[in-house]
Amino acid sequence: QVQLVESGGGLVQPGGSLRLSCAASGVTLDYYNIVWFRQAPGKGREGVGCISKSDESSYYTDSVKGRFSISRDSAKNMAYLQMNNLKAEDTAIYFCAADPRAYTIVAMCSIPGDTGLWGQGIQVTVSS
Repeated sequence: QVQLVESGGGLVQPGGSLRLSCAASGVTLDYYNIVWFRQAPGKGREGVGCISKSDESSYYTDSVKGRFSISRDSAKNMAYLQMNNLKAEDTAIYFCAADPRAYTIVAMCSIPGDTGLWGQGIQVTVSS
């Protein structure tokens, strides 16, 4: 089966940390850009950040810069979103996505097209 599955979400207190995992099956993530999106209650989908397939480039939206980081583990065929110093406004459903299109062709962190892959999303709630 070709799929991405997120894990590691849940409830954390403000200031806490959480690492989301994105496990890939049926594809090799080394050949994909990794993009994380989130959707907060009542809001549209927002790009959190991304890394290019060669890990030569990365981007994070201003609201998470310095707090979030994206990485991949080729041996495990997994990607990660490390979230530190979490804030209440980080509460959202987080989606892992993979895009085989080079970022020389499309803008960084673009929404994957028909060739892209999406996880089902996982809830992150930051609350005291």
